[in-house]
Amino acid sequence: MPHRRMPVFCGIIKIMEEFIKEHWIILFAVLLWSALWKGIALWKAARLRDLWWFAALFIVNTVGILEILYIFVFSKRSRVSLPKEYNEGG
Repeated sequence: MPHRRMPVFCGIIKIMEEFIKEHWIILFAVLLWSALWKGIALWKAARLRDLWWFAALFIVNTVGILEILYIFVFSKRSRVSLPKEYNEGG
């Protein structure tokens, strides 16, 4: 059987491996940055009972951009207050 050429995706994987080896500190910092903002935004969305925002923040990874926007812009919008009996389920 003749020697086959390496598929293109194997070349891409090698490039990615080299990039990770050379820039692991930057990648680690981005990971910490993203995790911090995601945690804060998810906590805030849960406390405000923003189910759709919670789901979006949980699924979409924007390296902290969407999370920061939610924390400082979208979670600050005015809310309609429900009577106390609706919040307690009674």
